[in-house]
Parts: sequence; structure tokens; C-alpha cells
Amino acid sequence: MKRLKLLALSGSLRQHSLNTMALAALVMLAPDGVDIVFGDIASLPLFNPDLEGHWLPAVEKLSSSLQQSDGLIIASPEYAHGMSGPMKNALDWLVGSIDFPAMPVMLINTSPRASHAQDALKEILTTMSADLIPTSFVSVPLLGANIDVEGIVATPQLAAALKQGVANFCQHLENKAAIENNALRF
Repeated sequence: MKRLKLLALSGSLRQHSLNTMALAALVMLAPDGVDIVFGDIASLPLFNPDLEGHWLPAVEKLSSSLQQSDGLIIASPEYAHGMSGPMKNALDWLVGSIDFPAMPVMLINTSPRASHAQDALKEILTTMSADLIPTSFVSVPLLGANIDVEGIVATPQLAAALKQGVANFCQHLENKAAIENNALRF
């Protein structure tokens, strides 16, 4: 089977973001044959429909990363009962992408008590025609844990949850690829 390339987006711009740390831990825990690359949403300009179609380096880089990916992993904090502004901005830039419909998506929630952002993400991603993979959704209680990336990887419960989520996600991607390959033969 070919190597899988997954694009990871953190909805937090904080230097010591729990969401970014969860994604960094996932990079370390990913199965062999899986490459997880981080997308940059901090450099994106504020979404403006008047700018769509213009060459904007940060938007082009994010779009290219998405195009080259087999799946998308999103970890976003909840602010005021909603997803972060930077994540919403990134999704607004991607909504018109021809590569987004049917894009498989895994969600990570680092504060299980925060459900509003996850619900908002699911609603927006469904509207964008994403292929949400609920068996890969992971909730890990990092808020207040005073933990770093290595601590996440070294904590059996946290590592197991992330490993299982990404394994389920990769299994879905491999099944999808097998179905597509079989369809091409006929």
C-alpha cells in the first residue's frame, strides 16, 4: 500500500497550544507508512471573497498541501462556544477548493467538556462536503493536565486514544483506496 500523507491543522496560534501538542504527539504515534504534515493557518489573510482567485502565497500553500493529502486532521480549541477564528478563516479559504469535497477528516478534541467547537466544526465540514470519519474522532483530556508532547506520548491512556484514532482513520483511507482501485479495474 502507498504511503499516506495527512494534513494536520491546529486551530490555535498559541506557542504552547494543547491542540498543536496533540497533533505533534500524533506525528510521533502514527503508524509506519503515514506522514503527517502541519499546515500553516497563521499566515492566512482574513478571508475576503474579493481576493479569491488572486495569488496569495499562504492560501496557495495551504491549498497545495490539501491537494497533496489523503486526509485532513483538525484539532481546534473552543472559544466562546465556537471554533477558533483562525480555524474558521482557514475553512473559509478552503471551502471553494475543488479538492475539499469528499476529503476524509479526523477531529481531535483536547478538552472533552468543550463540545460546541466540535459541533460547529462538524456542521461546517458537513456543509463543505467533507467525509467525516467518526470512528477516528478522538477526545483527550489535556486541559489542565500540565503536559507536553513527550508527556502525551508517554501517557498510556492518551497515547492509546490518539493511536486508535489515527489507526481507524488510516484504515478508512486504505479501504477507500481499495474500493477506488477496484472500481477503476471494471
